[in-house]
Amino acid sequence: MGSNPTLGVKIIGDCMPEKIQYENIIKKLKSLSNPKAVEGMARFGINPKNTYGVSIPNLRGLAKEIGRNHNLAQKLWLSGIHEARILAGMIDDPEMVMEKQMDDWIKDFDSWDVCDQVCMNLFDKVPFAFEKAIRLTAEKKEFVRRSGFALMACLACHDKTSSDEKFKRFFPSIKKYSTDDRNFVRKAVNWALRQIGKRNKNLNREAIKTAKEILKMDSKAARWIAKDAIRELESSSIQKRLK
Repeated sequence: MGSNPTLGVKIIGDCMPEKIQYENIIKKLKSLSNPKAVEGMARFGINPKNTYGVSIPNLRGLAKEIGRNHNLAQKLWLSGIHEARILAGMIDDPEMVMEKQMDDWIKDFDSWDVCDQVCMNLFDKVPFAFEKAIRLTAEKKEFVRRSGFALMACLACHDKTSSDEKFKRFFPSIKKYSTDDRNFVRKAVNWALRQIGKRNKNLNREAIKTAKEILKMDSKAARWIAKDAIRELESSSIQKRLK
């Protein structure tokens, strides 16, 4: 595979041993490090530990050069480096992801951006994503529960063929855990509710109905989730687009 001229260096090749490929990728990530970006990321709630401050566009460029590579993705994940884990989600092959790998990676989530990027680039493409999303929301750990709702939101955005019924199965979990006042959970619950409600007119009605039920709950988090979702889902721009 040729080098990407935008990156200025060949990091991977068809005949290059996997160990060398891995080492070259880590070197490239280090060369792209930006301490000031890490400081800014920390202000937005991103864990600065083992973080280089490499931008998502740069990571996408690396992923495009590397291509799908399941084994290399595992090595990158095990590095524990923030950006290497996001990159791992970009290059892994969803057809090779087993539930154990998914569980192991989710247990390692320690930042909302790694959680969301891996869900949107990889986990929402595995064949068992719908069932797994519901099960994950029942877990107690903050980023594990968030991953369930992030997965729901990503499926609502990216899955263009699944029936409304599959998405309606998410509403009971959304309603049940809307009282979780942990910041990274409540925002993901809201995200899932809004994205489902923007798929089509039918799901929009169901999402607004669910939001109005949540609004009646004796919970500050639930009321915030509901009001924000209703504001967007009933907006003229969304209603016009769904007609």
